[in-house]
Amino acid sequence: MKKTIAFLVVTAMLTVCAQAQVADPVEKELGFKSLFNGKDLNEWLDPNDQYEVIADGVFHSKPKGSGNLYTKERFPNFIFRFDFKLTPNANSGVGIRAELEGEISFTNGKELQILDDSGSDYTKLEPYQYHGSLYGLVPAKRGSLNPVGEWNTQEIICDGTRVKVTVNGKVIVDVKVDEIKEFMDHREHPGLLKNDGHIAFLGHSTEVQFRNLRVKPLTHFGDGEKTLEKEKELRK
Repeated sequence: MKKTIAFLVVTAMLTVCAQAQVADPVEKELGFKSLFNGKDLNEWLDPNDQYEVIADGVFHSKPKGSGNLYTKERFPNFIFRFDFKLTPNANSGVGIRAELEGEISFTNGKELQILDDSGSDYTKLEPYQYHGSLYGLVPAKRGSLNPVGEWNTQEIICDGTRVKVTVNGKVIVDVKVDEIKEFMDHREHPGLLKNDGHIAFLGHSTEVQFRNLRVKPLTHFGDGEKTLEKEKELRK
């Protein structure tokens, strides 16, 4: 019995140690939490086994597979920050307010494009297909990406009907989805006004690397910009 209790105590201690803490003290004070402990993907669901940790603090989508990676927790309103590194012709996406099945880009959520839009495979893109675009709906401003093979930093704010995307310090999308009246891809998007769901990475048979994943859940509309304002003050 004593051995069993000791084993359970040690296991609990190891579990606590394995839970990554947000490294940035300002982000920690603001209420961000880590979504990746650098060792495993325990905070995520990988139904098709298409993602793996490849180095301390880094995981990737497997180059020859397609599949989605979902947070276990649902995040209706949030600030999501992460780093990503593209490979040549890499193609992926970030699902927001997504469900665990169905077409996230259209019916069961929304997709923000992750793409090497300078790649040789993508010389004839539609405006809504460039990196950071709200797929099929809102084109992103171009020119924010670092060269392929270098790390990029992205922030997504989902706050009420507002979706704001910042890449390497440049705001490339800022839209209220309830004000979108015309769909650029001429398809139906019944998931457009969906207001709850998971965060997901949406793989497309290419490799993208990820690190430094952290999220701050938002409890009241407008908390996204308030958080950014408070962050500016704390960093002075």
